Amino acid sequence: MFSSLRREQKEAIGLLQVGTFLEYFDLMLYIHMAVLLNDLFFPKTDPHTAALLTAFAFCSTYVLRPFGAFLFGYIGDHIGRKTTVVMTTTMMAVSCIIMANLPTYSQIGITASWIVTVCRIVQGLSSMGEVVGAGIYLTETIKVPERYFAVSLITLSTALGSAFALGISSLVTLNGLNWRIAFWIGACIALVGAVARTRLRETPEFADMKRRMKRVIKDSYDNGLGEHAELLKSTNPIWKEKIDKKTILASFLVQSGWPVFFYFTYMYCGNMLKTKFGCTSEQIISHNFKVSLFQIAHVLVAQILCRWVYPLSVLKLYYRVGSCFILIIPFVLDKVSSPFELLCLQAFFILFALNSNPANAILVTYLPILRRFTCDTITYASSRAIVYMITSFGLVYLTESFGQFGLWFILIPVCIGYIWGVQYFDKLEREQNDYHPTNRASAEFALKRLQEEMAASRYSRLQERANYPTQEKTLLP
Repeated sequence: MFSSLRREQKEAIGLLQVGTFLEYFDLMLYIHMAVLLNDLFFPKTDPHTAALLTAFAFCSTYVLRPFGAFLFGYIGDHIGRKTTVVMTTTMMAVSCIIMANLPTYSQIGITASWIVTVCRIVQGLSSMGEVVGAGIYLTETIKVPERYFAVSLITLSTALGSAFALGISSLVTLNGLNWRIAFWIGACIALVGAVARTRLRETPEFADMKRRMKRVIKDSYDNGLGEHAELLKSTNPIWKEKIDKKTILASFLVQSGWPVFFYFTYMYCGNMLKTKFGCTSEQIISHNFKVSLFQIAHVLVAQILCRWVYPLSVLKLYYRVGSCFILIIPFVLDKVSSPFELLCLQAFFILFALNSNPANAILVTYLPILRRFTCDTITYASSRAIVYMITSFGLVYLTESFGQFGLWFILIPVCIGYIWGVQYFDKLEREQNDYHPTNRASAEFALKRLQEEMAASRYSRLQERANYPTQEKTLLP
């Protein structure tokens, strides 16, 4: 598949894939061990309050991501993609070290709750910059059609990292080992990932565009045409490219599908295992590890399909199967009578989860090059933060009032938005031969046009100066 790629491109794929795997191992370690760790770091309360605390602990990872999106978006768009992915991996390692040494609630009280929440926020911020940065890096480094498969490897790494975190958690808890061992493992591998990523080079597309812009600005001032440079910065689409709000909305809706399916599969069903079937924390972690294997299968199937099927067609398959399953999910949940039956339900749900993979590379290309990192991180972060908050807190009250049918109030609107978003990008792809303001060829054409205008303007000025003495003589008596 990658036989046509250069050695440095293959090396970038390997480094980013390994780094994302390590990053998501660290991120998911607490999420999947929450059934155990929440009892250690938060006060014991009644079941309703405990459900709200669980939702709070889960959402703390995502709620401040939009603010981090502005930070990492600025760094990624102004300093570089490489700098961002190295920073995020280091942040993840530091937060893991703190949590591995953090005293429990019984030892230091509510301080433990606040510290672990801050660490979760830091991990959420770093993972956001990580997965978005890696996807953009490969999108700008590798050409179509290899690009689709390469970017989908990042999603595979997140699934593998999540499954590995569950595997380690299950191994530690079932064997009665100290849970802190898992976090020490996470800290060590995150540090290794940060060091390894220093070998990455900046993406050719980003570096080339920055270099071309600097050259145009320098040439304009050297030739006494500084006003053209200022005009370029204020009006040219390369600098002040208009962001299509409809495109941002479509991307948001497409990326909002996965958070709902993830929360239902692991958190909602995990709570059912605890309340309905009386499973222990260790049993729930082991059960979810089996579910994570189906998540890996989901990503692998998408990767295989994108080699022969257009990525957006894969997303259409998701919503055709997923929308039918959403309509019957309340009835099926009421009939579940054992953990094994619930496992089968979770497996089917995760296999056809509404997801942006393997079309992530398509969504990214319709964002402005010099605002791409910012736009994508904000869209990604907002989709996770908003949807996870609505889902986690909303289901607590909706299911209490409407039973399993309360799931419809969240699943159906998300599915409708997902379908519209996929159809929107499908329409853009059908029109890809037309002019598009975010198309790189159009940006290069704008730069070339500007250079020609500058050259013509300089020639005109030189001609005026050459003709000035002659014009002056003709005015003499």
